[in-house]
Formats: sequence, C-alpha cells, structure tokens
Amino acid sequence: MSQLTDSRWMLLLASLLGATAVMSGAFGAHALQGVLDERAGGWYDTAVTYHARHALALLACGLLSLHIGTGQGSTSIRIAGICFTAGTLLFSGSLYLMAFTHITRLGMITPLGGLLLIIGWLSLAVAAMRLSSRTA
Repeated sequence: MSQLTDSRWMLLLASLLGATAVMSGAFGAHALQGVLDERAGGWYDTAVTYHARHALALLACGLLSLHIGTGQGSTSIRIAGICFTAGTLLFSGSLYLMAFTHITRLGMITPLGGLLLIIGWLSLAVAAMRLSSRTA
C-alpha cells in the first residue's frame, strides 16, 4: 500500500468519524434527552467522547503519514491508524449499542476496543521515537 493511500484512508475515516461524532453528540443532546436512563446516558456520553477524541487521533495519524511519507515510523503510524479505527468502532460502538439495547453483555467487547486504542497510542509513541531530525 502506498503512503499516499495510507494517508488518504486515514484522513477520510477521520473525517467520517469526526462528522458522525458530532451527529451522535447532537442526537444525544436533543433527541435522546429524557429517553435514555442515567446509566444508558452515561454509556452514550462516554461513547461520544471517545468517538470524537479518536477521530482527532486518526486525523493526526493521517497528517503525520503525509508528512513523513515512507520514512522512519511510517509502519507504526499505519498500525496506530488501524488501531484507532478498529478501537473506536469496538469501544464506542459497543457502548452505543448498550445504551440503546441495554444488553450489558456487549460490555465484554468494550475493553477490546479500549485495548486497541491503547495500542494505537503506543504505536504513535513508537512512531515519534523513530522520527529522524530530518522529518520532525
């Protein structure tokens, strides 16, 4: 996969995740007011928060990928992008589903998403350590 392709998919997905995070937040603030109980509302709010934050993290990966090209750290940035995407889908997605369905067994998926998000951040740290002074 070319570095430009990596950057494109990360930037595209970051944009879509960001847009859907804003829509989810607005939906929660307006349409779900008084619909979700306190517990489900907490799950929903947590899902929106992590959804939005990791859209920005993925955006950073896409921009870094454009900046460094195929240089040192590019593989770690690709791994971070994959982990941020999958982690957001699993973490926030399971919480959204729990909020609407009250199927608490879905909570078993949430930590897997959280683990992927942690791996994403650690991969980004590895990429930062591998940057040369020419690319930083």
